Amino acid sequence: MPTPRIHHPENSQVIYFLTLTTIEWLDIFTKPQYFQVIIDSLKFCQKEKGLLLHAFVIMTNHLHLLAQAKEGYEIDKIIQDFKRHTTKEIKTLLSSDRRQYILRLIQQSFGKKDGQAFQIWQRENFPELIKSEDFLEQKFNYLHDNPVRKGYVAKPEDWLYSSARNYILNDNSMIAVDRLW
Repeated sequence: MPTPRIHHPENSQVIYFLTLTTIEWLDIFTKPQYFQVIIDSLKFCQKEKGLLLHAFVIMTNHLHLLAQAKEGYEIDKIIQDFKRHTTKEIKTLLSSDRRQYILRLIQQSFGKKDGQAFQIWQRENFPELIKSEDFLEQKFNYLHDNPVRKGYVAKPEDWLYSSARNYILNDNSMIAVDRLW
């Protein structure tokens, strides 16, 4: 099956709903420092790579983003750099935490790209181009409700690693987002 790719329409400043999933759906993000790697990398991409981050949620084995690239940047390149950097950082954390079983599972995964020695992220980003206000609102609500559906929290804004806190509580302490509304 071919890998779903981000296509560049004539207007490359479109918003995408992206799903980045760990290889084998492994629950890698189980401690605050793992979430912090993701947050710090998103911040760097905002500041240095041209990422416009409208909404996000980080779960234990995947994250959802509503994102686009600033003019002159390409979202696929931003995500590629994000994945490359976070893979290095997370590998270091896994080693220092002595999570050898996770490291072995990753190294033995059949889901890795050919020739890739170590890979945290699945190749697919499952990009969905936002084509309407209704679809945008549906994806916005879906990603914020993810921790509630999993039973982690009672309300979306209670999950620390979600932009629901930005929108509902006006809390930008974790990361600022480029607000949609």
